[in-house]
Amino acid sequence: MAKQTTIEKEFSIEGVGLHTGNKSKMVFKPAEKNTGIHFVRVDLPNKPDIKADWNSLSTGTAIRGTTVQSGDVQIHTIEHILSACFALELDNLIIEIDNNEPPIMDGSAKIIAQKILESGIKELDADKDFYTIKDPVTFISGNTKIVAYPSDKLEIDCTIGYDHPFLSHQQAKFEITKESYLNDIAPARTFCFDFEIEALQSNGLAKGGTLDNAIVIGPSGIYNKEPLRFDNEFVRHKILDLIGDISLAGKPIKAKLVAEKPGHKSNISFVKEFVSKAIIDKGEPKVEVPKKEETVVSDEEVKVYNCAEIQQIIPHRFPILMIDRVKLYGAGDKKATGYKCVSGNEPFFQGHFPGQPIMPGVLIVEAMAQTSCVMFLSRPTLRNCLAYFMGIDKVKFRKTVIPGDMLELRVEVIRDSGRKGKVRGEAFVEGKLVAEAEFMFIIVDREK
Repeated sequence: MAKQTTIEKEFSIEGVGLHTGNKSKMVFKPAEKNTGIHFVRVDLPNKPDIKADWNSLSTGTAIRGTTVQSGDVQIHTIEHILSACFALELDNLIIEIDNNEPPIMDGSAKIIAQKILESGIKELDADKDFYTIKDPVTFISGNTKIVAYPSDKLEIDCTIGYDHPFLSHQQAKFEITKESYLNDIAPARTFCFDFEIEALQSNGLAKGGTLDNAIVIGPSGIYNKEPLRFDNEFVRHKILDLIGDISLAGKPIKAKLVAEKPGHKSNISFVKEFVSKAIIDKGEPKVEVPKKEETVVSDEEVKVYNCAEIQQIIPHRFPILMIDRVKLYGAGDKKATGYKCVSGNEPFFQGHFPGQPIMPGVLIVEAMAQTSCVMFLSRPTLRNCLAYFMGIDKVKFRKTVIPGDMLELRVEVIRDSGRKGKVRGEAFVEGKLVAEAEFMFIIVDREK
C-alpha cells in the first residue's frame, strides 16, 4: 500500500510574483497525515487558511493562472508550486506566504522541485487514496478538449497550436513519474507572445514578468538570451501547468489525459467534471477497464499504441494524422480498433461547414484506413513500408460526426495476400454505427 507523504524539514523561497509584481516569501512546513496541502496567509489578521483543492477555486481569475480563495482572501498563480508537489507525490504540506502570489522564480517548477528534494520526503502512517475512473471523462470548451481514459498510472498527452509563425503546433507525451517530471517537465518555463504584453499589463497582469522568468515569443523566435531548454518547451510547460491544476482534485490521479489546447480555466473545469465521475481507491489501484464490444476477443492479448508510437509506424502527421490510439488484438494482424478524439480545433471544420461543423466522410474513411495501416505496418517485416489505397467499396455514411465525438474505428482483414489485401472498416460514436467501408491496399517499400 502506498503511504501518504510530507517533507522532512521546512524550507523557504522568496521573490516576485509574475502577475502582481508583489514580493513574497513562502515557508514550506511538514504536515500531519490527512491534512492535504494548505496555504496560510501569515500577512493577514487571523492568518487565513486556504486548502488547495477544487472547492477553493476562484474561477473568475483563472485565465493566466490558477487562484484559490477563502472569503475575500486570494492566492494567485499557484500552479507551479502545486505541480511540483503533485508530481513528487507530496500529500500533506503547510505553505505559509506573506503576500497574495508566490514567487515566480525562473518561470518554471525546477527550483521548487529541487527544494523539495533537498528537504527530503518522508512517509506517514496513513495510506494514500487515489482517484481512478472506469469510463472516459470528456471536457470540451471552445477549441479545448481534455479526455481522461482509464489507466493504472498518470500519463499526459498534450497538443497545443496557435495561429503564429513560430508556434503553430507542438505535441508531447509523458508518463508522469518523479524522474520524468524532474528531467523533462519541471524545467519548462512559462511563456507569452510579444503582442500580449501590453494587454496583460493593462489588465493588471504580468507586472512581475521579465525575460528572466518568462519566455517572450516574437514572429521569428524568442527574445530571451537563454535559449530554449527543449525544442518543445512550450507544450511541456502546458503539461506542467496541467499537472498543477489537476492536483486540485485533492488526491493522486491514475488516468491517461489527452489534452488539446489546455488552459487554466478549462483545466479546473475539467477537474470538477473528473472528480464528479471518479472512484476513490486505496493503495496502488488496478483499474478495471470496462469491456466493450470491440474487446470481446476471447483471451487474446491486446497491444495498445499511443499517438507517439503510431507516428513511428505510419508516416502521417498533423494535420492529416486521423487517429490518436490503436489497439491490436491477438497476433495483431487480423483485427484492430482505432480511436480519434474529434476536436473543434480540427482545421477542416473551418470550412466544413461554418456554423455547422461536420467531419468530412472521406476523413472518417481515412481514419479507418490509417488504423489498418498501423495493423499491417506494425509487423516487423513491414516496418519500413508504405500502404496505398487501391480501391474503396461499399461506403455508407449513416450519421454525422461533430466536435466532441469520440470515433471508434473497427477494422478487420477480409483478405491478406502479404503485400495486398482487403479490409472491412466500421466507425462508431457511442456504440452507434456512423460509417462503413471496404478498401483494398498494396504495401510498397519506402524510397531510400
